[in-house]
Amino acid sequence: MAGHSQFKNIMYRKGAQDAKRAKIFAKLIREVTVAARSGLPDPNMNPRLRSAIAAARAANMPKDNVERAINRGAGGGDGVNYEEVRYEGYGPGGVAVIVEALTDNRNRTAAEIRAAFTKYGGNLGETGSVNFMFDRIGQVRYAAGASSADDMFEAALEAGANDVESDADGHQVTCEPDDFSAVRDALEERFGDAQGAGLDWRPKNTVPVDDHSAETLFKLLDILEDNDDVQRVAANFEVADDVMERLSA
Repeated sequence: MAGHSQFKNIMYRKGAQDAKRAKIFAKLIREVTVAARSGLPDPNMNPRLRSAIAAARAANMPKDNVERAINRGAGGGDGVNYEEVRYEGYGPGGVAVIVEALTDNRNRTAAEIRAAFTKYGGNLGETGSVNFMFDRIGQVRYAAGASSADDMFEAALEAGANDVESDADGHQVTCEPDDFSAVRDALEERFGDAQGAGLDWRPKNTVPVDDHSAETLFKLLDILEDNDDVQRVAANFEVADDVMERLSA
């Protein structure tokens, strides 16, 4: 990774893909709807909904879209019940992959995820087959201009976070899942709404991937991320910076 952190390597690609995903609004609306349905429709009383709204705002989703999604979730009027499902497996080069989805049809989603793994030389395993290679973390992201690195570090430390990575691309604060709500609330009280906040999977170790395997792996990740039901994908790959830039272009 030529001096870049594991987070930097993985987020470089995720950022590039997020920027060109045409379906991102639909995914965000689904998350807002499910969050509103799973608790109170008031974001001040529903941490998951507050995080979903923050993500929608960061993606510049119109306020009316967010409000309609909240109302739909609170009223349950669309008749669709989404279920949270996690899939785990291995992609090209032995890379471990975790896929989190919100689906109204488990059979359809499982078939589509399995087909994607098979097409690109991977294998879909049982739940629990790779998650031991990851740590479950809470994360809060801010733009670089939201704070100086020193102020962000100090605030995160006081809030109970475990780590802060700051560079020209922004600030990434990580914490234990049980501390996530407290850390996010403390940071937002000081710095305003975060660009993104939620629970994610962080690889304990990364797997070096060569040019050929990386190209096939990224095709698999693209297909998974483009699936309407998939909300997030985590993988423990490590790719050289020049290869990453070329394949993410």
